[in-house]
Amino acid sequence: MAKAYVLMNCDLGSEKKVISSLKEISEVKEAHGTLGLYDIIAKIESDSEDKIKEIVTSHIRRMSNIHSTMTLTRSESEKLFKTSEKLITAMLGQNNSQAYVVIHCDKGEEYNLLKNLTHIPEVKEADVVFGYYDVICKVEAPEYKILETVITKAIRTLPHVRTSMTLNVITEQES
Repeated sequence: MAKAYVLMNCDLGSEKKVISSLKEISEVKEAHGTLGLYDIIAKIESDSEDKIKEIVTSHIRRMSNIHSTMTLTRSESEKLFKTSEKLITAMLGQNNSQAYVVIHCDKGEEYNLLKNLTHIPEVKEADVVFGYYDVICKVEAPEYKILETVITKAIRTLPHVRTSMTLNVITEQES
């Protein structure tokens, strides 16, 4: 299964409309408004990387309200990070605070970082990606203060993390 994350900037105030349009694309599994450098993040899954490229170039980039995109394509790291066990609390609706963290790490240490992320219960999924960043992870917690602590005290202090950027999910923009 091919997977990619698309980070987007759009017209001010058009986030709800863009998120709604993204969710109409069957391969878009998640779309969220975010606080940070990007306005929206979308997770795309498909049978092929070619299909993902088509979705990004023919659909997402052509949306009238989107100014720019950055696509992060997952490398074959799915066997290293098992999401099924970690999604139990997310499915129970106990995690009200969510964020995506994109990470630059030391060269050649991407898979070691991914393995270390598996030991943090609040990290619900993570992938080594190609693009401007090296690793992306989704973090969930029952409240924002816990989320903040996990990111600052657990993720950012892992060996080989050089820099990170947090994109807090804004649930109010989802329809």
